[in-house]
Amino acid sequence: MKIVIPDDYQDAVRTLDSFQKLAGHDVTVYHDTVKDIDTLAQRFQDAEALVLIRERTAITEALLARLPNLKLISQTGKGIAHIDLVACTRNGVAVALGAGSPQATAELTWALVLAAMRHLPQEIANLKAGRWQRTLGVGLHGRTLGILGYGQIGSLVASYGQAFGMKVLVWGREGSQTRARSAGYEVAASQRDLFQRADVVSLHLKLTAETRGAVTADDLAAMKPTALLVNTSRADIIERGALVAVLRAGRPGAAAVDVYEAEPVIDHPLLHMDNVICTPHLGYVEKDSYELYFGTAFDNLLAFAAGRPVNLANPEVLS
Repeated sequence: MKIVIPDDYQDAVRTLDSFQKLAGHDVTVYHDTVKDIDTLAQRFQDAEALVLIRERTAITEALLARLPNLKLISQTGKGIAHIDLVACTRNGVAVALGAGSPQATAELTWALVLAAMRHLPQEIANLKAGRWQRTLGVGLHGRTLGILGYGQIGSLVASYGQAFGMKVLVWGREGSQTRARSAGYEVAASQRDLFQRADVVSLHLKLTAETRGAVTADDLAAMKPTALLVNTSRADIIERGALVAVLRAGRPGAAAVDVYEAEPVIDHPLLHMDNVICTPHLGYVEKDSYELYFGTAFDNLLAFAAGRPVNLANPEVLS
């Protein structure tokens, strides 16, 4: 098959062990991000299959109309909010769902918590500039960790907090609340209660129509001036513009973010704020995760090519 893999920022895909699964296929890999539909249509015009890296490339009705050869989109990860599934079905394009793992994102979340609370980026910069011990960090033991969304990632982050001697407080939908209680964690009285009481709030909601903008400026402004907001989930679960505004107002006192409304980021107000640590969406960007994400996507592609499609989000496309 003619396969195109866009948005491989790090030129990493060809270095993966799992890439050998595509031996014998015609594979083209692009390393930059393109939003222009004309350029995308040109790059994808001969493709029979696309392997998408998470949500980096949007698949729209207008784009699909210009890709008559496309038969399959094999997604890395399970999220398909960037894919017009109805349009894919209408255009005869199957969409295969991938697999994911919570470990890498949970680990990065905790790295951000520690880095922010102990001012590690600032102190590393100070030391390199010849300045010794210029800030006073804050420990975690005995403080309250608030988890918004107790799914696979949120539950791991909660367990890490417990290992550090933190009190864990959870809020989310009914399923999150039930799972948290079963694990022995306290459930907040409300979402606002979570933000008011926690010393660290970590966001772990999936982006859906319901969760878009679910964290409001008022929620954030209710946080303590000493509190930290961590977002390794999706930027759009926070009301647009709210995080920058409340940080400038001093509540919460700090943030650590790995996700942005439009990626990759060239410039963003958060990058210029001294009380914010920013990382370039590294949550899942780790070799073991990549092997899992791409290995599953390639397996789905090969099964489709062999006439035995699996993990289709729109199986009716083949009926």
